[in-house]
Amino acid sequence: MRNVHSDVDEGDVPVGSEQAGAWQNPVEHLGALTDLATPFAVRVAATLGVAEQLAAGVQDLDALAIAVGADAGALGRLLRYLTHRDVFTEDKEGFFDLTDTGRLLIARGDDGQRNWLDLEGLGGRMDLAYTGLLHSIRTGEAAYATVYGASLWQELDADADSRRYFDDLMLSQQLRTAPQVADLYDWQQVSAVVDIGGGSGGLLAEVLLRHPHLRGVLVDLPNAPGVARRTFAERGVQDRAEIVAGNFFEQLPAGSDVYVVSRALSDWPDQAASTILRRCGDAAGAEGRILIVEVLPTDPQVPYATAFDLQMLVTVGGRERTLADFEALAATAGLAVTRTLRGADGLVLLECACGSS
Repeated sequence: MRNVHSDVDEGDVPVGSEQAGAWQNPVEHLGALTDLATPFAVRVAATLGVAEQLAAGVQDLDALAIAVGADAGALGRLLRYLTHRDVFTEDKEGFFDLTDTGRLLIARGDDGQRNWLDLEGLGGRMDLAYTGLLHSIRTGEAAYATVYGASLWQELDADADSRRYFDDLMLSQQLRTAPQVADLYDWQQVSAVVDIGGGSGGLLAEVLLRHPHLRGVLVDLPNAPGVARRTFAERGVQDRAEIVAGNFFEQLPAGSDVYVVSRALSDWPDQAASTILRRCGDAAGAEGRILIVEVLPTDPQVPYATAFDLQMLVTVGGRERTLADFEALAATAGLAVTRTLRGADGLVLLECACGSS
């Protein structure tokens, strides 16, 4: 899982950058770091769909308030606050419009952020799990259940809308990652591949599409097959893709050449992540390979320079890791890293084989 709307959250000052010394006044710096009004104001505007209405030409405050179902006076205060932060503009006649930043609050398009920022959707709920950060820091555990009464995984199993949003989010990430995975790795030496926790099937579908000699198996929980089956059909690889209901903490289908674990280990603490890799190693045996696919948000990687590390902690109890961390994690599972391949935008592939623990 990846926070896709930004690698640097509101108020972040990148470690080691010139911006670190940009604040001459410590009081102003602390104020920027602790501001809650701006993040919530942006999310409320996104939730109401203000940007869509402005883009459609509804720019008068009273008409806009009716269109989004808000109190006109309160909405005006919100819009003017965000106008001073270059999200919206207001002309002399009192008509509002979008800045380039404001256009990102429109749901459609590759850069659309509304669905993630919507406080009534899963993206907003995941962000609001930060209210449990104190619990996570005190215990080292996820706080999502302390905020909402159930873990994120339990919520996804229980709520179809949340599951649909999460599957779409994962598929969008897979579609950006999959072409590189299909190109970087030497698939010509492989005949059968298993995608562990493959979810929506985007990665496996791309690999099979690019390499027609391959056959693949997607292993995920019982609620995943519907989306994956549709993905395989849309990409025309359904005849070479099998879906198996399973749990990557338990026994996996044995005997394939390569077992892919793509962007899943960051969702789990070390002990659980090690178990996932050990199950892959058990299934791969001495002749098979395990391919860890991850995206490192900075290069050279500084895990604590972005919000992703804390988001993984508070939401699911996971963590960001360096390449050295992944190598150490593989060793705890009885695996040894045999090759490291680097792609664009922080993508890294670590090929592992059964070795001594």
